[in-house]
Order: sequence, then structure tokens, then C-alpha cells
Amino acid sequence: MKKFLFLSVSALLLAACSSKPKTAEVVEPKLCDAFPDYTIGVALNVNQSNEKDAEGVAIVKQHFNSIVPENCMKCEEIHPEENTYFWDDADRFVKFGEDNNMQIIGHCLIWHSQCAPWFFVDAKGKQVKPEVLKQRMKDHITTVMTRYKGRIAGWDVVNEAILDDGSYRPSPFYQILGEEFIPWAFQCAMEADPDAELYYNDYSMAQPGKRAGVVALVKKLKERGIRIDAVGMQSHMGMDHPSWEEFEASIQAFIGAGVDVQFTEVDMSALPTVNFGANVADTEEYSAELNPYPDALPDSVSAEWNERMTTFLNIVDKYAKNVRRVTAWGVTDADSWKNDWPIKGRTEYPLWFDRKGQMKPFLVERMKKKGLM
Repeated sequence: MKKFLFLSVSALLLAACSSKPKTAEVVEPKLCDAFPDYTIGVALNVNQSNEKDAEGVAIVKQHFNSIVPENCMKCEEIHPEENTYFWDDADRFVKFGEDNNMQIIGHCLIWHSQCAPWFFVDAKGKQVKPEVLKQRMKDHITTVMTRYKGRIAGWDVVNEAILDDGSYRPSPFYQILGEEFIPWAFQCAMEADPDAELYYNDYSMAQPGKRAGVVALVKKLKERGIRIDAVGMQSHMGMDHPSWEEFEASIQAFIGAGVDVQFTEVDMSALPTVNFGANVADTEEYSAELNPYPDALPDSVSAEWNERMTTFLNIVDKYAKNVRRVTAWGVTDADSWKNDWPIKGRTEYPLWFDRKGQMKPFLVERMKKKGLM
């Protein structure tokens, strides 16, 4: 009996020693893990949400936990004619987010730019009456939000409606309905999906005039019992703007008005500033002086850029309890809308991953500090 037991144990030991050890599964570090207090998002173009851009898709799936569509949900794309909706690209975008367990943000419901041409005119090409535009807004908002009800976490309800001096942009929405078009849009959105978060989104938010205008808007909505959950501070930055003092002042003002903040379209130009805003209609003539790095960014400029982006994130972290999301406006530098804007031919370097799909140094440093690399 003892001999049999000895042989059995020996056999087990021999089998254990001769078997191949299991290879430990390598877990790749995720960028979103370095930001535990808020979600880290990215804007997807249709090649990415349709999974045709393999490199971009791989970066998104590994590193981000929130997505927003760059263009496919804008009015001219999703509602090109009064009685026609085009759902294919938006449906694929939402499915991509669901398949990858990501927070899905809708962008955007009401915006003067990239709005379908039919929206503001009648059959004779004349500007529609206020009651007609209100009904079109309601139909558009209700139809789009209802299709994705329960699937989209939050919506940019109104985009870029206030100028830097705090006055209202004289868009067709404002020309026809006046200031009322914004409360009406939020009211329609609140009714269409009571569980979705609702946001106002704009650029140049560090400008004192715009800050005051947005704070006044938030207070007006709240006084009327219309819900607004957060202000989206589009963070289209440059090497010389915004002033961090003014940037923080705006964060504090919006939080003080009773809403959270989110940084919705983050990028930072590395080139000489031509236009401080983000109005896609503003363009300039080409000059070589304004496109100084057509092949690569010099190390000294890259270092300065990374230092400035680190400062931005440090400020965001300071207000983390009131920050819902930080979203990069594109996956890699090659995807950025800032290439060729506001000057055709410009090569830009504004995003968090370079043209080779490599994470930039400011993020690598953050990952290391968080023990993820």
C-alpha cells in the first residue's frame, strides 16, 4: 500500500514538472484607467464607427470608454430632407458603443451649422414662420431621440448659440424664434427622453462675455423648470490660448450656476494661432509661415505642447467631482478637423495620439504615475 502511494505521488510530481506552464495573460494598459473620476471619450468619424479604420478602431477599443459622433448625427446627415431620415451611420455608431460597453453621447440636435438647408425655408424658399420652425425642431428632436431612447447617455441639445461677447448668434434659429429657441429645444429634448442627460455645448468658453451669457442661459432654463445637466466646454486650445485663469473662472462660474462641466472637443493646435474660435466657416489664405511644420513637430515645440496639455488636465482634475467627461475630438492627429483649417494645406498635431497611433508623452507620463505602465 505504501509502495503504491509512493509511486502515485511520484507520478503526479513527474507530470507536474513535465507539463508546460501556462502563459500569463498580458493585460494592455488602458488610458481610461488613468482617469478614474470621469469618462474619457473620443469623437469617431464614420470610418471608425463602421470599423473600416482598423488602426483607429483598435486605439478606441483599448483606450476609451465614451464615444461621440463627429458628424453622422448632425442634421444635414441624419435628416437631409423634411420627411427623410438617414439612420445607417448613426445606427452603426450606436451599435459600436453598445458592442464595446461604452458611454454613448449624441451630437448634436440643434446647430445652425451643418443644418439641413430645408429646415428654415418653405416650399418657395422663404423663411418659415415661428410656429413652423418650432414644430420642425420638435419633430426632429423627438424622432432622433426616441429612436435611441435608453441607449444614448446624453445629448448636446444646442450647439454654439452664443457669441464671445455674450450676445446670441444671429443664426436662422435666432432670427425666427429669438432667445426662445434654446429653451424650446431643451423642453422638447426633456420630453423626448426624460432619462438622457442634456447639455449646452460651445467653444471659446474662457471668454468673459461668453461665460456670462452661458451662465445667464443656464439660470434662465432652471428658473423655468427646464432641465440642463451640464455645460460642454469645447476645449479647442492653442499654444497661446486660453488663459488658464479665465478658463478656471468659467469652470467655477458654470458649477456655481448649478450644472456640471465636461470638456467636449479637446484638441490643441501646435501651430501659430490664426483664429481663436472654432467656427468652421472661418477660413484664411494659405501662407507658409502659418504652416511651419509640414513634416514633423520639432522636439522643443512638442515638449511645450505636452507641458501645456498636462496643465489642462491638472485643472480638470482639480474640479473632478463636477466633471462628467473629457472627450478628445478625434483619434489621431491625422483625423483632426484642424488639418486644412482655417488654411488649406496646414498639417496639425492637436490630438492625444500621433499619426503613427502612438500615445503622446503627456499621457504616457500620466499612465506611469497611475502605475499602469
